[in-house]
Amino acid sequence: MGVIGCGLIAQVMHLHYLRELSDRFEIAAICDLSEPVRTAVGREYGVDRRFASWQDLVAEPLDAVLVLTNGSHAPAAIAAAELGRHVLVEKPMCFSVAEGKAMVDAAARSGVAMMVAYNKRYDPAYQRLLEESRTLRELRLITITTLESPAEPYIRHYNLQRGAPMAPDVAEGFAKDNSARITAAIGDADPLSRWAYHLVLLDSLVHEFNAMRGVLGEPDRLDFADIRESGLTAIFTYGHAQCVLTWVDLPGIARYQMEFAFYSPDRRLTLSFPSPFLRSAPTILSSEGGMPPSSRSWRSEEITSFEESFKQELIHFHECATNGRTPTTSAADSIHDIALCEAVVHVHRNRTPRDHPSEPALTVAR
Repeated sequence: MGVIGCGLIAQVMHLHYLRELSDRFEIAAICDLSEPVRTAVGREYGVDRRFASWQDLVAEPLDAVLVLTNGSHAPAAIAAAELGRHVLVEKPMCFSVAEGKAMVDAAARSGVAMMVAYNKRYDPAYQRLLEESRTLRELRLITITTLESPAEPYIRHYNLQRGAPMAPDVAEGFAKDNSARITAAIGDADPLSRWAYHLVLLDSLVHEFNAMRGVLGEPDRLDFADIRESGLTAIFTYGHAQCVLTWVDLPGIARYQMEFAFYSPDRRLTLSFPSPFLRSAPTILSSEGGMPPSSRSWRSEEITSFEESFKQELIHFHECATNGRTPTTSAADSIHDIALCEAVVHVHRNRTPRDHPSEPALTVAR
């Protein structure tokens, strides 16, 4: 396995669990722009092949690559797939539906697995939610609520190696590349929409969109979307049910909260996720019911497992790469999440609903 990008999520989760899964994986090469980070990570995980550019890493004789960099993962993922490497990419897989299609085509031509690391889908408690949600009668409302909080309190206890700030010319090059890819996806949108598309939708809410689709399937309509400097709201229609998604930034409270709640006339289910930076913190599944016409009601809370979802997704990726299994969160399926990100910006700007918003409306990358 070659690891491209050795920053926060690599050091907190992926590298840790790749080593723990040494019966399945060998960390054979690493890549990072920062020389101190490369040195520290290489020493910690016993990796001698260390590169400053992903182009040099993917040229190595590897079975697979894990792409964890900032920005679009399309260039590195496409190059790796074309060289016959299986590919696991962190979110966002890319910046546009067009880029996603190019990634899927590259993997198909080479016959390799390409998977997106939506760790929530591999949480044992999420699997229990799938089971329990099938028992709900006449689903009426779904709410998806994310209360964003500062990350630093959740990662301070890890021994992280942080790189120095990028050189100004390098940082400017990355900023221009990101800007061009955002324009290719949503056009010359206003600054607020561009910020939300990049740093809220692609960086955070793709997780929620993918988990939503994993339970409910594709939405019939995106009825409403509103982007604000401190939050985002989107309302979807699923048959007779309404799904209300809200994201709000609360930087003064170190208490991350992310919940999926399902409401039917006689049953309520709530799945509460911990911070993604805490290893093996359990996800809680709550269930509520009643006994009409009496006043009796009940509530239960279930800890399904202490297994870490990041570890479970790596196990799944290994199965797909070695046994030819199609990933649950394949790149082909994940294009629908990018389409939803594009649709939210479109509905926000035009104030008109969009039918079948997760169906990719291919744009031509400029």
